[in-house]
Amino acid sequence: METRRWLYLILLVLMMMARGEGQLVENFYGSTCPKVEDIVSETVRTKIKQTNVTIPATLRLFFHDCFVEGCDASVLIASANGDAEKDAEDNLSLAGDGFDTVVRAKQALEKECPGVVSCADILALATRDVVFQAGGPRYQVELGRRDGLVSQKSRVAGNLPEAKFDLDQLNSIFSSNNLSQIDMIALSGAHTVGFSHCKQFANRLYSFTPSSPVDPSMDSNYASEIMLSCPQNVDPSVAVNMDPLTPVVFDNVYYQNLLAGKGLFTSDQVLFTDPASRPTVNDFASNPNNFNEAFKTAMTKLGRVGVKTGTEGEIRKDCTSFNPAR
Repeated sequence: METRRWLYLILLVLMMMARGEGQLVENFYGSTCPKVEDIVSETVRTKIKQTNVTIPATLRLFFHDCFVEGCDASVLIASANGDAEKDAEDNLSLAGDGFDTVVRAKQALEKECPGVVSCADILALATRDVVFQAGGPRYQVELGRRDGLVSQKSRVAGNLPEAKFDLDQLNSIFSSNNLSQIDMIALSGAHTVGFSHCKQFANRLYSFTPSSPVDPSMDSNYASEIMLSCPQNVDPSVAVNMDPLTPVVFDNVYYQNLLAGKGLFTSDQVLFTDPASRPTVNDFASNPNNFNEAFKTAMTKLGRVGVKTGTEGEIRKDCTSFNPAR
């Protein structure tokens, strides 16, 4: 019986290792780079003073990184051939301010403790800091990720949630990353900050169905307002705020907007229109503390997805390029 119990424990550990989970710890750099969190926080504060775009740009960069290859900073790699992860169509709209935030923090950390802190951990910390500095909850970040060695444009398609997804499609792609429906709804709350280009939701305004060009789940006044900013055949660079009320504040107004039919994407509004997810939206809309706690839990779980630890991967010297082969 004792032997069987030990075999079970060993198997459990191996399974956790296979998933890339269970190996991150808070204060990972306590003895090797004790000022890491202060340095990243200061970089984020400086960057936000220059532009509020830093907030949604960094958040979105973290999500896109973790959903492809895991949280390993593979999305940061720049390729002269245009075949890296960031070159995929789904990533072309990632704002440069997110990348710049990580690069600046890395440069500062290389002066303080060269070759110690991974770009993947910097991105995770910077994401926590933009949320907090925008008024959202502060949470402890597990650390110890290493930077990935693969970044390919071809691996992106099909691995990111899309604006037209329904609830089943959302749950499917999130569950493939060990994230529950509640996690998915909480992480969707990140749309309380930031903006989107018109083409991502134009179908809800002009071609939803032959009999109803405007999505009937969208508030009619809200639809009219969005049409003014996003007329048909608008310049592709035009964008509108995801949250029309508090676009630079991290709060639970996103969920209140869904109750009012003011979700920008189909994948936003469906969280309220689908009875399976509506109770959670109602809860988060009326209880900001419940949203904050769920978001903290979901971000911690997201930060464990596909991580490289130990001797896997590397600690890049430059976040935008792999280390030279030895």
